[in-house]
Amino acid sequence: MTSKKSSGQAAAAPPTIAPATGKLGVMVVGMGAVATTLIAGVEAVRRGFAKPIGSMTQMGTVRLGKRTDNQAPLIKDFVPLAKLDDVVFTGWDIYDENMYQAAKTAAVLERDHLDQIRPFLESIQPMPAVFSQHYVKRLNGNHVKTGRSKCDLAQQVRNDIQAFKAKTDRQVMIWCGSTEIFLEPAACHQSIEAFEKGLLADDPAIAPSQIYAYAALMERIPFANGAPNLTVDIPALQELSKKTGAPICGKDFKTGQTLIKTVLAPAFKARMLGVAGWYSTNILGNRDGEVLDDPESFKTKEESKLGVLDFILQPELYPELYGDIYHKVRINYYPPRGDNKEGWDNIDIFGWLGYPMQIKVDFLCRDSILAAPLALDLVLFLDLASRTPELKHRGIQEWLSFFFKSPMTAEGLYPEHDLFIQSMKLKNTLRHIKGEDLITHLGLEYYD
Repeated sequence: MTSKKSSGQAAAAPPTIAPATGKLGVMVVGMGAVATTLIAGVEAVRRGFAKPIGSMTQMGTVRLGKRTDNQAPLIKDFVPLAKLDDVVFTGWDIYDENMYQAAKTAAVLERDHLDQIRPFLESIQPMPAVFSQHYVKRLNGNHVKTGRSKCDLAQQVRNDIQAFKAKTDRQVMIWCGSTEIFLEPAACHQSIEAFEKGLLADDPAIAPSQIYAYAALMERIPFANGAPNLTVDIPALQELSKKTGAPICGKDFKTGQTLIKTVLAPAFKARMLGVAGWYSTNILGNRDGEVLDDPESFKTKEESKLGVLDFILQPELYPELYGDIYHKVRINYYPPRGDNKEGWDNIDIFGWLGYPMQIKVDFLCRDSILAAPLALDLVLFLDLASRTPELKHRGIQEWLSFFFKSPMTAEGLYPEHDLFIQSMKLKNTLRHIKGEDLITHLGLEYYD
């Protein structure tokens, strides 16, 4: 669809985006609560049992031209995304349950929903996973690859990918697995050559998530990181992404409490209201909660969640408002809650003449219900990026920050966390690659 240009002149035609022909193979690492909710949900939508609520690619629109033009096509009609009917799933897990059994174990979706698509879910059997309990202390699966070295394990993953390539036309990989222990960038992360030597030497700084990412990028497959793990936040894999033209993005799906923070914090800053303290606590009882009960894994998650307020509120620019904020994040494993997480926030703010006020938010959310549509949007948008000449060799896809707690950026840039700026960036990127005018909301032309 083409809009009228507000300048009255046609923009230069962008390079042609390759069409989304054939089957899109989605390779999911970690086929637990989020993955089974995603896969079951896509099949339910395909069969007309449900609507894709929460999915920007399926239900979102993008405005074109001036407000008075009244052009707002669905995103899926504006850019050439893969159709849901063309999506095929596979993946890896440390437990050998098929997707129906895994979905029952996760207990996110009700039995009636699962039974409607039971044969489809039972047809998806995970491949043995790359796993080491050193990186996820609270799990110990029985469906694990063995090899002479991490290099051998990476080659086994590449073999899995190549077999799936024979059945599909394009592929995307997404990490839906557990949070690994906190890792700092090491010497083996600084270049492709150093990383490959580290694989051969079984360097402990190379976590399983990085083995998957390396295998995907070597096979020219886009990779999305849905956990707060270090994974592709290293020079070696970012260099490899650019070299092979396999886009990357991450990290950590923005679902419950952080979603609320990226809505409220921009409002406080926009109104120049001060924040004295922000206390956040979570209780959840799924496998993610069990993993995060380990202090080393919690450290990884904590780093992801704590950075949000600093980047949005910019205390260095507004020291009187945010220079002395006390920010605390807690996650508590509580098995009876299952996947129905509770995120509770106490926010102490102050206004005119320094008078204090309080806001309290109790978000009784369903973590995987919020994460599944994000995962769907990410794989469809990454596939689009891999077919877009202007995007594919850029490596990091910062325009997908909207979906993440801790967005990746180019070196030297601070991440943009404001949800509304992220939304504008995403939709303007779609307009840009289609040769449409960007939307600035200046609106002066209506009053001239």
